[in-house]
Amino acid sequence: MGKLVDDAVTHADHAQVKYAAKDFASDQEVRWCPGCGDYSILAQMQRIMPEMNIPREKVAFVSGIGCSSRFPYYMNAYGFHSIHGRATAIASGLKLARPDLMVWVITGDGDGLSIGGNHMIHLMRRNIDVNVVMFNNQIYGLTKGQYSPTSEFGKVTKSSPIGSIDYPFNPAALALGSSCSFVARTLDRDPKHLQYVLKRAAEFKGTSYVEVYQNCNVFNDGAFFQFTEKDSKDDNVVFLEHGKPLVFGKNKDKGIKLDGFSPVVVSLSDGMHSVNDLLIHNEKDSTLAFIMANMTYNAALPRPVGIFQAIERPTYDGEMSKQIDATVSKRGRGSLDKLFASGDTWMIQ
Repeated sequence: MGKLVDDAVTHADHAQVKYAAKDFASDQEVRWCPGCGDYSILAQMQRIMPEMNIPREKVAFVSGIGCSSRFPYYMNAYGFHSIHGRATAIASGLKLARPDLMVWVITGDGDGLSIGGNHMIHLMRRNIDVNVVMFNNQIYGLTKGQYSPTSEFGKVTKSSPIGSIDYPFNPAALALGSSCSFVARTLDRDPKHLQYVLKRAAEFKGTSYVEVYQNCNVFNDGAFFQFTEKDSKDDNVVFLEHGKPLVFGKNKDKGIKLDGFSPVVVSLSDGMHSVNDLLIHNEKDSTLAFIMANMTYNAALPRPVGIFQAIERPTYDGEMSKQIDATVSKRGRGSLDKLFASGDTWMIQ
């Protein structure tokens, strides 16, 4: 959707092209509600893209339906505002047809986990080299405030006036259960962390799934303030950093250790525990990733934020390319004309 303004630049010139964040901003008016968390996600994406050192015509953003799905209009790269829940299917086809492209899927908790849930799990299972950014505001914003697949139990909305009786998805656990290779969570109100996670996702070879806690200040304002605001964040969030102990708290005086397979909070100031007793995060350990993800809705534990898992494995698109190359090597390059004329054919008068 974003209009490329330098299409005349040749591929040979790209090594000399140096982009800035503004080069990835389209000429379209950004039309989200004032104060929406989407603005931050857009800004951080525009900031990290120049660091990828990839020509803009080699980047594509595919979205479904929802507030987040206006994203492709605002990025000065190629884009496709597709249909509800099907962005992952369209992005899969695009990546398989054009493996040279960096493909992003921009979706929301409704678009990606409700009508698009089945497509989402199979994208992750196949490990197609596509980057998914899921804006989670725990509400349907575009359709004016109905409860979504991530809304908390008992949520009072226009579609659940006496409280939702659905239990919410845990997006990180869902992604891990779908064999997603890269699973992360970040915050719209933490620009530096958001940039770091988006960049790691972009650099990862395979399906990357990034859940972003995004504030909808019109229909679900403050849903994540416990985890994003200065006066409460430190005591309610533990940041996952590979090879580092899980320490949190305003004074860094609390930590997470394992009691069997159960994470528990311990004090680092009572003289009974030290940093050496704490759990060390390892993004290459899939079992540990599940333990971290399952902390999400446990009120006795801080909310884990960061990269749960980053384990590379063969990609679907890579394996398909190998099959095509092997077949061409063995049988030669095919011809559509010969294929259409082969076998039983007939003319319709």
